[in-house]
Amino acid sequence: MSHLVLLLAHPRPDSYCHALAERIGEQLVERGHEVRSHDLYAERFDPILTSYESHTSGPDIEGALAREEDPLIALHREELRQASGLAIVHPNWWGMPPAILTGWIDRVVVPGVAYRLKDATGRPEPLAPIERLLVINTSDTTDEREELLYGDPLASIWGRCVAPYLGSPQVTRRVLRPVSSASDEQRAAWLDEVGSLAAETFGAVS
Repeated sequence: MSHLVLLLAHPRPDSYCHALAERIGEQLVERGHEVRSHDLYAERFDPILTSYESHTSGPDIEGALAREEDPLIALHREELRQASGLAIVHPNWWGMPPAILTGWIDRVVVPGVAYRLKDATGRPEPLAPIERLLVINTSDTTDEREELLYGDPLASIWGRCVAPYLGSPQVTRRVLRPVSSASDEQRAAWLDEVGSLAAETFGAVS
């Protein structure tokens, strides 16, 4: 594995998510991977679907998507086509990814790029299968409160809803919580843990 995409979705440049993404990128580069890093907010990624992008099947949709005029959207799609691994860092907001990351899924994980549907009810046929998917989430609720009140909707979003359209990769996910009250020592330990987890998930280029 050599070509990896690293996505960061947090609007504040000094966020802990930024530190986590930076550590992941450093670990992967050290192990010989080519890492395409994207800070979606810094890039001002446009998450808003156009009318033609709202279709998920049909004979003309792949051709329409291939004519994408936004160069940033086209770049993300091309990099996803080439990637064998995907790492994503984002906070848990209302049990969902930030809207900009949801928009990335809407506009990049599309027919003709990530998958093809032979019919509206069939399984997706992967076109650019990702081998490994690493998701790191930050949260401000405790494990006990999350389990009691909400469960873990992000596990379903990434593992059951998105992963099948990426070729059903091996999914590794780590939730760090509660971050807002964590000490500097705890945050440093989490950085080391996440760096090690990224190295273990994607390995080294031989």
